[in-house]
Order: sequence, then structure tokens, then C-alpha cells
Amino acid sequence: MLFQSQVFLLLFLPVVFGAFFLLARRMVAREWMLIVASAFFYGWWDARFLPLLFGQAVLSWLLVRFARPGFRFLLPLGIALNLGVLALFKYADFAVESLEALLGEPLPRSALILPIGISFYTFQIISYLADAQRGVAPRYGLRRFVLYVSFFPQLIAGPIVRHNEIMLQFDQDPLRPGLGERIGRGATLFVIGLLKKVFLADQLAPIADGAFAAATGGAPGLGDAWSGALAFSLQLFFDFSAYSDMAIGLAMVMGIRLPTNFDAPYRARNLQEFWRRWHITLSRFLRDYVYIPLGGSRHGTRRYVFAAMATMGLCGLWHGAGWTFVVWGLMHGAGLIVARGFGAVPVRLPYVVSWAITMGFVLIGWVLFRAVDFASATAMLAGLAGLGGAAPGEGWALIAVGAAIAVLGPASVTFAFEQLKPYRAVAALAAAGFVAAVLEVGEGAPVSFIYFQF
Repeated sequence: MLFQSQVFLLLFLPVVFGAFFLLARRMVAREWMLIVASAFFYGWWDARFLPLLFGQAVLSWLLVRFARPGFRFLLPLGIALNLGVLALFKYADFAVESLEALLGEPLPRSALILPIGISFYTFQIISYLADAQRGVAPRYGLRRFVLYVSFFPQLIAGPIVRHNEIMLQFDQDPLRPGLGERIGRGATLFVIGLLKKVFLADQLAPIADGAFAAATGGAPGLGDAWSGALAFSLQLFFDFSAYSDMAIGLAMVMGIRLPTNFDAPYRARNLQEFWRRWHITLSRFLRDYVYIPLGGSRHGTRRYVFAAMATMGLCGLWHGAGWTFVVWGLMHGAGLIVARGFGAVPVRLPYVVSWAITMGFVLIGWVLFRAVDFASATAMLAGLAGLGGAAPGEGWALIAVGAAIAVLGPASVTFAFEQLKPYRAVAALAAAGFVAAVLEVGEGAPVSFIYFQF
């Protein structure tokens, strides 16, 4: 079920929020209601994968429950099992394709369907198991742990929430003081995300799609290449940050604060800052559970280079089962290493110069990220260099508006939760935006979020 679909906006949300606040004083009942609602929300896409979702949650809970002295091996076993499930569904055919390319012989494929959201909820489970292994995670009740894994606002595309960021919030009274402000700010953030998705991301998509489709047949013209690359860079940001805004806004309406996932990343002046602002919860996960355990930056240059490259290579692989994603991740790993080296030089570039270099690097990376293969990525980069001839491009007005919002505008969460003043005019604008988005979605089938494929 898509956040911007009419069935979600006009049927699912009113029923779930109504039931939630009716059961506000009955914690057990409202938690079971949220689990049932989350199962319905997830099963709307394909009910066959509900046993997988809840099976991973229950099995992981049992392993933690029985991981007493002498049975501590159950925790790394749980991590391995969850990674195995993710690898089976997401990377089995990728491995076969890679082996096929090496052998030059066709091999049978699994033809498994990738369960939606599996990368996100599996990482949440793994973070809990890893913390339990370290001795810094308590044992939760089954109902509470299942709710943590399946909580519908962040179930499909994050933010990736850690147990210690949300578990205690489930105990809080939804009707505690500040209810009106939480509902107002949460609903406003949800509408901001809805508008970003419907009127920016989905409108930029055809511009990007056209340019990258043309690149499969050779280098596109200069204008087409630049408009396509810029459109995709903005589409990806608005699409994914829109989902995060909507998820955080929905949770806030219920009195639960999810972690921020985007903080104006296209304002970053260097690559380290970009990754502190882009997909923040994934960056934190990789830092704490991959980069630091591999040695981080505290064990010499060689260990740092290895940790950075391995972490970002895994980051690329997490995003997609393809070598273009792996190379994209390794490219960012190399970029982070170079940026760290420049950081040790006592010379500071002007902000605009540093920002332009960083965004140019990010843009080239997005070309590799979006291209269907290395050949089309090379063709697209050739088009950006002007080797495909002249072409005017399209959608420049929309690209300019999107760029201004992404670079100059405040982060959505900061704006909705900290800067926004409770004026009636603001409420009226948010309501008008909601109606406009619902009517726009009603014109055709809603467009899926990009990160659902990851």
C-alpha cells in the first residue's frame, strides 16, 4: 500500500488513527491493533510474504530469549540467518548472473520475488541482535518486538530505527500534553512529503527516464544528458526524503518520534558531510556495525582505507544487486578517503568551490547509480561531456525549482518540527496541499517509491 494512494489516505489512515486514539489508554490493545494494521498494510502488496516478515521477527526474538550463558552463539547465528534470508531473496540471482558471465554458460535462476522492505526491516533486526551480542540491548516482550519490526510508517523504506530509539516511546500515553501540536506538526510534515512525492519527484521522473533510456543507445545530447542527470538527482532526493517525511510525520501523529533521515544533503560542502546528511539512519548503521568493527580510523591508514572501502562497497551492494551499485559504493569510498586526506591540508577552499566539487562528484555517482549497466553509464557521462552533440534538454523550469528547494530550502523535519508557527493560514495551506495531492493521484495509478526496489 503506497502512502500517496487514495486507499491509504482516505481509508486506511482514518481507520487506523481512529482506532489508535480510541485505544489510547489501553496499551496492550493499541499495540496489537498497530501490529494488525501493519500486517494489513504490508500484506496489501503481497500477503505471501507476511510469514517471512513475522517469521524473521519471532525467530530473532526467540534467539535472544534463549541466548543465556553457554548459548551466546545463538546471537551471531541469528545475524547470519537474517543476512542469509536477505542474501537469498536479494542476491541469489545476482550471484548466478555473475557466475554465468564468468563461465560463459547459461545457469538456472531462482526467479524469487524480492519482498518489499526486506533490506530495511532486516537491518533493524540485525541492529538489535548485534546490540544484544554486545550486552547493550534488553530482552523485550514478543508483542513489543514484533511491533518494533513491523511498525507500518517505517516498515517498507525506513528510517532504519534502532530499538533504543523507539521501544520506550511505545509506553508513552498518546493523549499526554502536547497532543494537538504533535498531530499538527506530524500531519504537516506528512503533507510536505506527499507534495514532494506527487508534484516534484513524480514530475521529474519522465525527464530522467527519457535521458537514461536514450543513453542505452549511445551518448545523449548535452542538454538532454544534463537535464536527465540533474532531474534524477533531484527525483531521488525528493522521492526518498518524501517517504521519510511521511513516515516520520505519521509516527509523530501517534506521539512517536522517528529519527531524521535527511538533513538538506545537497548543501554539503564535502563528501563526509554529504553522508552525514543523506540517508542518515543507514549511514549510522554502517558506521556502527561495519565501519567501526572493521577498525575505523583508529588503527592506522591501511586499516582505515580497508574499512572505508569495505563499508561503502557494502553500502552499494545494499542498494542493489548489481555491479553498478557496488562500483558506485566503492567510488564513494574512494571519494571519502580522498576528502579525508584533503581535510588534513591546512588550506580551505571557498564554500562555493568545495560545494560545487562535492555536488559534481555526487552527480557523477548518481549517473552510475541510475544507469542499467556500465555501457549506458559511460554513454551518459559522455553526453555530460558534450560528446553526444548539442541538445536543448527539457524540464529546466521544474529542475530549477527543485534545485532551489533542495539547496536553499530548510530540511523538511526541521521546518515542520522546529520552525513552523501554528498559524491558521499554515493549516489552510497544508489542507489545500493535501486535497491537491489526492486529486492529482486520482488522475492515474500512484507511482511507487524508488527505494522500494532496494
